[in-house]
Amino acid sequence: MMIFGDRARRAGSALRALGLSFGMGLAATAAHAQEAVASAAASPAASGSPSAAGSYVPMAPTPGVGMPVNGGLGFQPQYTENGQYALWFHDALLMPLIVLICLFVLLLLIWVVIRYRKARNPVASKTSHNTAIEIVWTLLPVLILVGIAIPSINLLSKQFKPAPENALTIKVTGNQWFWTYTYPDNGGFDVNSYMLNQPGQPKINADVREVGSKPWDGPAQLEVDNRMVVPVNEPIRIQTIGSDVIHAFAVPSLWFKLDAVPGRINEKVLTITREGVYYGQCSELCGARHGYMPIAVEVVSRDKFNAWVQTHSGGVIDHQPKPAAAPAAPAAAASAAPAASTAASAAPSASTAPGA
Repeated sequence: MMIFGDRARRAGSALRALGLSFGMGLAATAAHAQEAVASAAASPAASGSPSAAGSYVPMAPTPGVGMPVNGGLGFQPQYTENGQYALWFHDALLMPLIVLICLFVLLLLIWVVIRYRKARNPVASKTSHNTAIEIVWTLLPVLILVGIAIPSINLLSKQFKPAPENALTIKVTGNQWFWTYTYPDNGGFDVNSYMLNQPGQPKINADVREVGSKPWDGPAQLEVDNRMVVPVNEPIRIQTIGSDVIHAFAVPSLWFKLDAVPGRINEKVLTITREGVYYGQCSELCGARHGYMPIAVEVVSRDKFNAWVQTHSGGVIDHQPKPAAAPAAPAAAASAAPAASTAASAAPSASTAPGA
């Protein structure tokens, strides 16, 4: 009897342990299932659109927009608010003022040459000064400079206004001789940008295709294999740094130029008001292939930008709320508790079998 009772107690303990293990397994399985459902439900919201990765097609540039043109004079048309203000400042204020001053000085010189030549004035005047004229030629330049300074200082303050807290951040790294664009708000992936080779010309960058081989390619010596893609009408926090020597990230049609200095981060905000492709170049002499560092900025809608982000490994949509932790584990544990308690209660009944 005693031997049979011991065996019954051991069997009860084994059944109790088995019941607890079974209950914990049920809880873990339910938790994993609910987490999978929650993540599947959150993924469309995180993506911002139902587009599948790899669905992005680059934009073809518009001829004459964001690029130099043959026979062009003056600045390129501007596609940022700062650029439009600067272009107005140059065309409506500075150029007319400069032209008027130059014409005035030229006419004054011509008048002096003709009026006070030797034939007309055999005896030179000995006038040393004139109080009225001296006051005029002192105050008038001061007033002109003050008139120029007001919009000039306003433009400077606009250009160096800090980016808002929720601005998309892009880190631009200058290398010899290509650019690297890092998107820390979108998962931290990197995009290396090399100039496309020209057909029939010596190859500048190995393993890079030739310009014109894709329907969306722009001008030679300005088009690249991977553009910097940004959303339209959104503030972009551009941070520049050099990995070797000093470079300069410059896009004329966006009124943007910022040095990329090794060991130091420079920062400036950029807001582009129109979709399109805008080209620039490194504007700091950086070595033998300085002329082969073009810049191509592709500006698209937010939906297309999100689709482009998803084509990169690890790419995530910026400034999206993270999915809340699903309360799956407590619920699963509560649902599995009755099963565990039932299994545990069955074990004592086995230990109280006849002969215990």
